[in-house]
Amino acid sequence: MSTDPSTSSGADTPVPTCYRHPGRETYVRCTRCDRYICPECMRDASVGHQCVECVADGNKSVRRPTTTLGARVPTSDTPVVTYSLIGLCVVAYVAELASVKFFSDFLMVGKAVDQFGVPIAGVGVAEGEWWRLFTSMFLHQRPSGGSFGITHILFNMWALWALGPALERALGRWRFLALYLLSGLGGNVLLYLVDPTGSAVGASGAIFGLFGAFFIIARKFGGQVGPIVFLLVINLVITFSVPGISWEGHIGGLVTGALLALAFVYAPANRRQAVHVGASLGMLVLLVALVVVKTSQVTSGAA
Repeated sequence: MSTDPSTSSGADTPVPTCYRHPGRETYVRCTRCDRYICPECMRDASVGHQCVECVADGNKSVRRPTTTLGARVPTSDTPVVTYSLIGLCVVAYVAELASVKFFSDFLMVGKAVDQFGVPIAGVGVAEGEWWRLFTSMFLHQRPSGGSFGITHILFNMWALWALGPALERALGRWRFLALYLLSGLGGNVLLYLVDPTGSAVGASGAIFGLFGAFFIIARKFGGQVGPIVFLLVINLVITFSVPGISWEGHIGGLVTGALLALAFVYAPANRRQAVHVGASLGMLVLLVALVVVKTSQVTSGAA
Protein backbone atom coordinates (compact mmCIF):
# COMPACT_ATOMS: atom_id res chain seq x y z
CA MET A 1 0.00 0.00 0.00
CA SER A 2 1.34 3.45 -0.89
CA THR A 3 0.13 6.74 0.62
CA ASP A 4 0.73 10.42 0.06
CA PRO A 5 1.74 12.00 3.39
CA SER A 6 1.70 15.59 2.11
CA THR A 7 -1.66 16.44 3.59
CA SER A 8 -0.74 19.99 4.60
CA SER A 9 1.07 21.25 1.54
CA GLY A 10 -1.25 24.17 1.12
CA ALA A 11 -4.66 25.05 -0.18
CA ASP A 12 -3.49 24.90 -3.79
CA THR A 13 -2.69 21.19 -3.59
CA PRO A 14 -5.72 19.17 -4.77
CA VAL A 15 -6.97 16.48 -2.43
CA PRO A 16 -6.79 13.04 -4.16
CA THR A 17 -10.08 11.24 -4.71
CA CYS A 18 -11.09 7.73 -5.70
CA TYR A 19 -10.96 7.20 -9.46
CA ARG A 20 -14.33 5.40 -9.32
CA HIS A 21 -15.94 7.71 -6.77
CA PRO A 22 -14.66 11.27 -7.41
CA GLY A 23 -16.46 12.63 -4.35
CA ARG A 24 -14.53 10.47 -1.88
CA GLU A 25 -11.16 11.64 -0.57
CA THR A 26 -8.48 8.98 -0.21
CA TYR A 27 -4.71 8.61 0.00
CA VAL A 28 -4.57 4.88 -0.78
CA ARG A 29 -3.38 3.77 -4.20
CA CYS A 30 -3.76 0.50 -6.08
CA THR A 31 -0.43 -1.31 -5.97
CA ARG A 32 -0.91 -2.43 -9.55
CA CYS A 33 -2.15 0.60 -11.50
CA ASP A 34 -1.28 3.31 -8.90
CA ARG A 35 -4.72 4.91 -9.04
CA TYR A 36 -6.35 6.25 -5.88
CA ILE A 37 -9.04 3.96 -4.43
CA CYS A 38 -11.54 4.36 -1.61
CA PRO A 39 -12.31 1.61 0.95
CA GLU A 40 -15.24 0.34 -1.16
CA CYS A 41 -12.94 -0.19 -4.15
CA MET A 42 -10.09 -1.83 -2.21
CA ARG A 43 -9.38 -5.51 -2.63
CA ASP A 44 -6.78 -7.21 -0.46
CA ALA A 45 -3.71 -8.34 -2.38
CA SER A 46 -0.52 -10.16 -1.42
CA VAL A 47 1.04 -6.72 -1.03
CA GLY A 48 -1.19 -3.77 -0.23
CA HIS A 49 -4.51 -3.34 -2.02
CA GLN A 50 -5.69 -3.45 -5.61
CA CYS A 51 -8.66 -1.87 -7.36
CA VAL A 52 -11.59 -3.95 -8.63
CA GLU A 53 -10.52 -3.64 -12.27
CA CYS A 54 -6.98 -4.89 -11.63
CA VAL A 55 -8.34 -7.82 -9.63
CA ALA A 56 -10.70 -8.71 -12.50
CA ASP A 57 -7.88 -8.47 -15.05
CA GLY A 58 -5.70 -10.68 -12.88
CA ASN A 59 -8.38 -13.32 -12.55
CA LYS A 60 -8.63 -13.58 -16.35
CA SER A 61 -5.06 -14.80 -16.55
CA VAL A 62 -5.54 -17.48 -13.88
CA ARG A 63 -6.52 -20.85 -15.32
CA ARG A 64 -9.28 -22.62 -13.47
CA PRO A 65 -8.33 -26.14 -12.33
CA THR A 66 -9.69 -29.02 -14.39
CA THR A 67 -10.57 -32.63 -13.70
CA THR A 68 -8.72 -35.59 -15.19
CA LEU A 69 -11.22 -35.59 -18.07
CA GLY A 70 -10.67 -31.92 -18.85
CA ALA A 71 -13.77 -30.51 -17.19
CA ARG A 72 -13.47 -27.29 -15.23
CA VAL A 73 -13.73 -27.79 -11.51
CA PRO A 74 -17.05 -26.14 -10.55
CA THR A 75 -17.02 -23.24 -8.11
CA SER A 76 -19.90 -24.91 -6.26
CA ASP A 77 -20.31 -28.50 -5.11
CA THR A 78 -23.99 -28.46 -6.05
CA PRO A 79 -24.67 -30.84 -9.00
CA VAL A 80 -26.82 -28.33 -10.86
CA VAL A 81 -27.54 -30.49 -13.93
CA THR A 82 -28.42 -33.58 -11.89
CA TYR A 83 -30.86 -31.72 -9.68
CA SER A 84 -32.35 -29.92 -12.68
CA LEU A 85 -33.00 -33.22 -14.46
CA ILE A 86 -34.63 -34.67 -11.37
CA GLY A 87 -36.76 -31.54 -11.08
CA LEU A 88 -37.89 -31.77 -14.70
CA CYS A 89 -38.88 -35.42 -14.27
CA VAL A 90 -40.86 -34.64 -11.11
CA VAL A 91 -42.64 -31.70 -12.77
CA ALA A 92 -43.47 -33.87 -15.80
CA TYR A 93 -44.79 -36.61 -13.53
CA VAL A 94 -47.11 -34.17 -11.76
CA ALA A 95 -48.31 -32.92 -15.15
CA GLU A 96 -49.07 -36.42 -16.42
CA LEU A 97 -50.95 -37.24 -13.20
CA ALA A 98 -53.08 -34.17 -13.83
CA SER A 99 -53.65 -34.90 -17.52
CA VAL A 100 -53.75 -38.22 -19.37
CA LYS A 101 -53.52 -36.23 -22.61
CA PHE A 102 -50.17 -34.78 -21.52
CA PHE A 103 -48.92 -38.32 -21.04
CA SER A 104 -50.19 -39.58 -24.41
CA ASP A 105 -48.97 -36.51 -26.32
CA PHE A 106 -45.35 -36.86 -25.19
CA LEU A 107 -44.68 -40.59 -24.72
CA MET A 108 -42.39 -42.38 -27.16
CA VAL A 109 -44.17 -44.05 -30.08
CA GLY A 110 -42.80 -44.44 -33.58
CA LYS A 111 -45.99 -45.15 -35.48
CA ALA A 112 -49.21 -45.31 -33.51
CA VAL A 113 -51.74 -48.03 -34.37
CA ASP A 114 -55.09 -48.94 -32.87
CA GLN A 115 -56.00 -52.28 -31.29
CA PHE A 116 -56.56 -53.76 -34.74
CA GLY A 117 -53.16 -52.67 -36.05
CA VAL A 118 -54.58 -49.85 -38.16
CA PRO A 119 -52.24 -46.81 -38.26
CA ILE A 120 -53.46 -43.69 -36.49
CA ALA A 121 -52.85 -40.64 -38.65
CA GLY A 122 -50.76 -37.83 -37.24
CA VAL A 123 -49.47 -39.67 -34.18
CA GLY A 124 -45.88 -40.79 -33.69
CA VAL A 125 -42.31 -39.99 -34.70
CA ALA A 126 -42.99 -41.25 -38.23
CA GLU A 127 -45.78 -38.68 -38.49
CA GLY A 128 -43.45 -35.79 -37.70
CA GLU A 129 -43.73 -35.80 -33.90
CA TRP A 130 -39.97 -36.06 -33.47
CA TRP A 131 -40.04 -34.44 -30.01
CA ARG A 132 -41.35 -37.72 -28.58
CA LEU A 133 -37.80 -39.06 -28.86
CA PHE A 134 -36.77 -36.56 -26.16
CA THR A 135 -39.88 -35.79 -24.11
CA SER A 136 -40.56 -39.42 -23.27
CA MET A 137 -37.35 -39.66 -21.23
CA PHE A 138 -38.88 -37.22 -18.72
CA LEU A 139 -42.15 -39.16 -18.38
CA HIS A 140 -42.79 -42.25 -16.24
CA GLN A 141 -45.52 -44.80 -15.76
CA ARG A 142 -48.62 -43.50 -14.07
CA PRO A 143 -49.63 -45.23 -10.80
CA SER A 144 -52.11 -47.40 -12.69
CA GLY A 145 -50.04 -47.67 -15.85
CA GLY A 146 -48.21 -50.98 -15.57
CA SER A 147 -46.49 -53.41 -13.27
CA PHE A 148 -44.33 -50.82 -11.49
CA GLY A 149 -46.46 -47.71 -11.28
CA ILE A 150 -44.92 -45.03 -9.08
CA THR A 151 -41.85 -47.17 -8.32
CA HIS A 152 -40.79 -46.50 -11.93
CA ILE A 153 -39.98 -42.85 -11.28
CA LEU A 154 -38.77 -43.53 -7.74
CA PHE A 155 -36.08 -45.96 -8.86
CA ASN A 156 -34.96 -43.84 -11.81
CA MET A 157 -34.68 -40.70 -9.70
CA TRP A 158 -32.81 -42.59 -7.00
CA ALA A 159 -30.33 -43.88 -9.60
CA LEU A 160 -29.90 -40.39 -11.06
CA TRP A 161 -29.37 -38.94 -7.58
CA ALA A 162 -26.84 -41.69 -6.73
CA LEU A 163 -24.78 -41.62 -9.93
CA GLY A 164 -25.35 -38.13 -11.28
CA PRO A 165 -23.29 -35.96 -8.90
CA ALA A 166 -20.11 -38.04 -9.26
CA LEU A 167 -20.38 -38.18 -13.04
CA GLU A 168 -21.21 -34.48 -13.28
CA ARG A 169 -18.13 -33.58 -11.26
CA ALA A 170 -15.88 -35.84 -13.34
CA LEU A 171 -17.26 -34.93 -16.76
CA GLY A 172 -18.34 -31.35 -16.25
CA ARG A 173 -21.83 -30.05 -16.78
CA TRP A 174 -22.09 -30.01 -20.56
CA ARG A 175 -20.52 -33.46 -21.03
CA PHE A 176 -22.77 -34.94 -18.37
CA LEU A 177 -25.86 -33.36 -19.91
CA ALA A 178 -24.84 -34.61 -23.36
CA LEU A 179 -24.27 -38.10 -21.96
CA TYR A 180 -27.68 -38.16 -20.30
CA LEU A 181 -29.71 -36.79 -23.20
CA LEU A 182 -27.94 -38.80 -25.90
CA SER A 183 -28.26 -42.02 -23.88
CA GLY A 184 -31.99 -41.44 -23.49
CA LEU A 185 -32.23 -40.65 -27.19
CA GLY A 186 -30.22 -43.76 -28.06
CA GLY A 187 -32.67 -45.94 -26.16
CA ASN A 188 -35.66 -44.45 -27.95
CA VAL A 189 -33.99 -44.73 -31.34
CA LEU A 190 -33.30 -48.44 -30.82
CA LEU A 191 -36.96 -48.95 -29.86
CA TYR A 192 -37.99 -47.12 -33.03
CA LEU A 193 -35.70 -49.28 -35.16
CA VAL A 194 -36.75 -52.61 -33.65
CA ASP A 195 -40.42 -51.97 -32.86
CA PRO A 196 -41.72 -48.79 -34.52
CA THR A 197 -45.28 -49.37 -33.28
CA GLY A 198 -44.12 -49.92 -29.70
CA SER A 199 -44.38 -47.24 -27.01
CA ALA A 200 -42.34 -46.42 -23.93
CA VAL A 201 -41.72 -43.79 -21.28
CA GLY A 202 -39.08 -43.26 -18.67
CA ALA A 203 -35.57 -42.07 -17.95
CA SER A 204 -34.35 -45.67 -17.90
CA GLY A 205 -32.45 -45.38 -21.19
CA ALA A 206 -30.57 -42.36 -19.87
CA ILE A 207 -29.98 -44.10 -16.52
CA PHE A 208 -28.53 -47.15 -18.26
CA GLY A 209 -26.26 -44.76 -20.16
CA LEU A 210 -25.02 -43.49 -16.79
CA PHE A 211 -24.42 -47.10 -15.71
CA GLY A 212 -22.28 -47.71 -18.77
CA ALA A 213 -20.36 -44.44 -18.40
CA PHE A 214 -19.74 -44.99 -14.70
CA PHE A 215 -18.28 -48.43 -15.40
CA ILE A 216 -15.97 -47.13 -18.16
CA ILE A 217 -14.70 -44.19 -16.10
CA ALA A 218 -14.23 -46.22 -12.92
CA ARG A 219 -12.41 -48.97 -14.81
CA LYS A 220 -10.11 -46.44 -16.48
CA PHE A 221 -9.08 -44.70 -13.26
CA GLY A 222 -8.94 -47.69 -10.94
CA GLY A 223 -12.22 -47.17 -9.12
CA GLN A 224 -14.41 -49.92 -7.71
CA VAL A 225 -16.58 -51.39 -10.46
CA GLY A 226 -18.12 -54.25 -8.44
CA PRO A 227 -21.15 -52.29 -7.14
CA ILE A 228 -22.03 -50.83 -10.54
CA VAL A 229 -21.64 -54.21 -12.24
CA PHE A 230 -23.93 -55.80 -9.64
CA LEU A 231 -26.53 -53.05 -10.10
CA LEU A 232 -26.30 -53.32 -13.87
CA VAL A 233 -26.67 -57.12 -13.88
CA ILE A 234 -29.71 -56.97 -11.59
CA ASN A 235 -31.35 -54.40 -13.85
CA LEU A 236 -30.60 -56.40 -16.99
CA VAL A 237 -32.17 -59.48 -15.41
CA ILE A 238 -35.27 -57.46 -14.58
CA THR A 239 -35.27 -55.96 -18.07
CA PHE A 240 -35.47 -59.33 -19.82
CA SER A 241 -37.60 -61.19 -17.27
CA VAL A 242 -40.41 -58.77 -16.47
CA PRO A 243 -43.06 -58.27 -19.19
CA GLY A 244 -43.78 -54.75 -20.37
CA ILE A 245 -40.25 -53.37 -20.01
CA SER A 246 -38.64 -51.86 -23.11
CA TRP A 247 -35.36 -53.75 -23.38
CA GLU A 248 -34.58 -51.69 -26.46
CA GLY A 249 -34.58 -48.50 -24.41
CA HIS A 250 -32.29 -49.98 -21.79
CA ILE A 251 -29.81 -51.57 -24.19
CA GLY A 252 -29.81 -48.57 -26.51
CA GLY A 253 -29.07 -46.23 -23.62
CA LEU A 254 -26.38 -48.51 -22.20
CA VAL A 255 -24.51 -48.80 -25.51
CA THR A 256 -24.78 -45.08 -26.25
CA GLY A 257 -23.55 -44.08 -22.80
CA ALA A 258 -20.65 -46.54 -22.88
CA LEU A 259 -19.50 -45.38 -26.32
CA LEU A 260 -19.58 -41.73 -25.32
CA ALA A 261 -17.70 -42.50 -22.12
CA LEU A 262 -15.00 -44.28 -24.13
CA ALA A 263 -14.57 -41.17 -26.26
CA PHE A 264 -14.49 -38.92 -23.18
CA VAL A 265 -11.97 -41.08 -21.33
CA TYR A 266 -9.54 -42.02 -24.09
CA ALA A 267 -9.41 -38.73 -25.98
CA PRO A 268 -5.81 -37.42 -26.40
CA ALA A 269 -5.06 -34.76 -23.81
CA ASN A 270 -3.96 -32.20 -26.42
CA ARG A 271 -7.21 -32.61 -28.40
CA ARG A 272 -9.57 -33.54 -25.60
CA GLN A 273 -12.06 -30.73 -26.05
CA ALA A 274 -12.35 -31.25 -29.80
CA VAL A 275 -12.78 -35.01 -29.44
CA HIS A 276 -15.42 -34.63 -26.74
CA VAL A 277 -17.45 -32.16 -28.79
CA GLY A 278 -16.97 -34.21 -31.94
CA ALA A 279 -18.02 -37.45 -30.26
CA SER A 280 -21.19 -35.86 -28.87
CA LEU A 281 -22.14 -34.24 -32.17
CA GLY A 282 -21.21 -37.39 -34.09
CA MET A 283 -23.46 -39.53 -31.88
CA LEU A 284 -26.31 -37.07 -32.35
CA VAL A 285 -25.88 -37.08 -36.13
CA LEU A 286 -25.77 -40.89 -36.21
CA LEU A 287 -28.97 -41.23 -34.16
CA VAL A 288 -30.77 -38.61 -36.24
CA ALA A 289 -29.70 -40.38 -39.45
CA LEU A 290 -31.05 -43.69 -38.14
CA VAL A 291 -34.38 -42.04 -37.34
CA VAL A 292 -34.57 -40.48 -40.81
CA VAL A 293 -33.85 -43.80 -42.53
CA LYS A 294 -36.36 -45.68 -40.39
CA THR A 295 -39.01 -43.02 -40.92
CA SER A 296 -38.54 -43.35 -44.65
CA GLN A 297 -39.07 -47.10 -44.38
CA VAL A 298 -42.12 -46.78 -42.14
CA THR A 299 -43.85 -44.15 -44.26
CA SER A 300 -43.19 -46.09 -47.44
CA GLY A 301 -44.68 -49.26 -45.96
CA ALA A 302 -41.35 -51.15 -45.88
CA ALA A 303 -41.06 -51.43 -42.08
